[in-house]
Amino acid sequence: MANYFLPQEADWHRESEELNDRGDRRNIDSPVHNNHRDDNHHTRSLVEIHDSRDNNYTHSPIENNNGHDNHQTKDTQKPQSVKKDWIWRLHEKFNRQFEKFRNWYYGVLTSALNHRRTVFVLFGAFIVSAGVLLPFVGQDFFPEVDGGQFSLHVRALPGTRLEETERIVSQVEGVIRQTVPKDNLAMILDNIGLPNSGINLTYGYNGATIGPADADILVSLKESGSTFSYIKQLRQKLKATFPSYTFFFEPADIVTQILNFGLPAAVDVQISGPLKNSKANFEIAKQIEARMMRVPGAVDVHMQQIVDAPKLRLNVDRTEAQQLGMTQRDVANSVLTSLSSSGQAAINQWLDPKKGVSYTLAVQVPQYKIDSIDSLKNMPVGNGQTTPQLLGNLATVKRDKGMQVVNHYNIQRVYDIYANSSGRDLGGVARDVNRIIADYQKKLPQGSLINVRGQVQTMNSSFLGLGLGLVFAIVLVYCLMVVNFQSWLDPLIIMMALPSALAGIVWILFVTNTTLSVPSLMGAIMSIGVATSNSILLITFANDQRQEGQNAYQAAQAAGHTRLRPVLMTALAMLIGMIPMSLGLGEGGEQNAPLGRAVIGGLSAATIATLIFVPVVYSILRRKPPRPIDDDDLTFLDLHTEYSLSSSQRES
Repeated sequence: MANYFLPQEADWHRESEELNDRGDRRNIDSPVHNNHRDDNHHTRSLVEIHDSRDNNYTHSPIENNNGHDNHQTKDTQKPQSVKKDWIWRLHEKFNRQFEKFRNWYYGVLTSALNHRRTVFVLFGAFIVSAGVLLPFVGQDFFPEVDGGQFSLHVRALPGTRLEETERIVSQVEGVIRQTVPKDNLAMILDNIGLPNSGINLTYGYNGATIGPADADILVSLKESGSTFSYIKQLRQKLKATFPSYTFFFEPADIVTQILNFGLPAAVDVQISGPLKNSKANFEIAKQIEARMMRVPGAVDVHMQQIVDAPKLRLNVDRTEAQQLGMTQRDVANSVLTSLSSSGQAAINQWLDPKKGVSYTLAVQVPQYKIDSIDSLKNMPVGNGQTTPQLLGNLATVKRDKGMQVVNHYNIQRVYDIYANSSGRDLGGVARDVNRIIADYQKKLPQGSLINVRGQVQTMNSSFLGLGLGLVFAIVLVYCLMVVNFQSWLDPLIIMMALPSALAGIVWILFVTNTTLSVPSLMGAIMSIGVATSNSILLITFANDQRQEGQNAYQAAQAAGHTRLRPVLMTALAMLIGMIPMSLGLGEGGEQNAPLGRAVIGGLSAATIATLIFVPVVYSILRRKPPRPIDDDDLTFLDLHTEYSLSSSQRES
């Protein structure tokens, strides 16, 4: 009868034939040694290869014509050599190297089981060191993305006309062209002042532009990668070149705009209170702004509200106006119509009879005719019932200063202090800002409040939710394993790899200069799941070994040696898959890089803990022998089997 062998089996078969010729047997030692048995003997696995022939002859199933068997000696029949391709050679070479690594790991595991106190000290020091490094890792809601563009906001002195603002923006563009190389500059787009249309104001307002003295400059680059470097250089150059103006960078990419919820900065310190506290709140806001400018990493610190914008105050003489048959309301409506058109007070529509389209009709004095205070005083006012009068006959004009924009939050007037972070994590800047706010909480007038809003508020709430979700996931996995293992102790041993996983995440984030963010927390949850599954493989095999009569020490040894390959396969599959993501290559790759790095660091540390620390903990906590299966358990199993068989017979 013909025999077919794989290449490796063919080698073993030839070796067995040669040894059988010498009357020997081949004993293959198992790498799993039992060092703590009383007889100090090693566990050996005896492999014998038998054949249907004796040691000297091979019987051929073909008979001669005379009915006698045809016997051939082994020496006259040469074994055929099996040709191996490169895949088998590579496979065998890998197996040889892996067996060497397995034997080395077995020695390390045995040493760890013999020096348990040292293992606990080393892993405990690793976890404690991660706790020490955690404050230095930093916190960000999401990583910064280099989108190849940036948005610069320019604010001139209050009261600057639109034409003068345009001239200032042209000078700022010159500084930008000097900073950004020409071969990398794609486009510069300017948006100066407030739009006249309400639709454009609704959809294009970014929250920072409040008058004709404001302008937004959008710069697009041909290649991304140097955006933050250009921004850093422009902050220094613009401040030195235009010390009287205010410059700050707004989020240019859609992701950061969404994270800021429409605000021009990530940090928004908001001081709110009743109207009577406005002056005191403003003084406190200016003091907080001055201190925030000295916070390390805080940039683009500025107050949103302008309180010293120039204006003209009209004081109507009510007695004289009443004598002429007009009221103060009539004077105000006339001035409003002349300066801002009649569309502000009374909207008039004209329907085109040919096209059927309605057009808005507005009456307004041309702006070029109101070029001085005298021309303003010569403006006619009236109510349609009396003789029109000049404005100068009914009111006096006085120069004054006031707020250019008034913001409210929950009806109360607010002052907003905006700030961004650069060269430092957002969480660190927020902590320093909170310390400043704590110093001014007692100085606030009665009824006023200070709150920190913006991306910082969302980041803190998101971290709290993800942290609670992580804890809940660990508790849920533990409860599920308690039900499956029917034990409180085995799931606890399995969870011993999780502290090392969290410590590994902190260490890799610190080494790679990556902050703790939402993607990195998601990576932590992923690594915890894989680490738990690897520990389950180890503990399940160890329990099977204890059921066969081995003690906890021997079971931990056998589990580590036997389950080394599946544990490494599961971990390496995840680690290799996360390497491209951790490098942050391509456009927007910085967004997902923390996730890949967290998985690599957490799973690497968890795998080492699973192969070393978990067996040590198992050998300590599982000292009692396993409970044997009693007759009641067997009776229950027999009844369950009988019930299942009877049910299947009834169905058939």
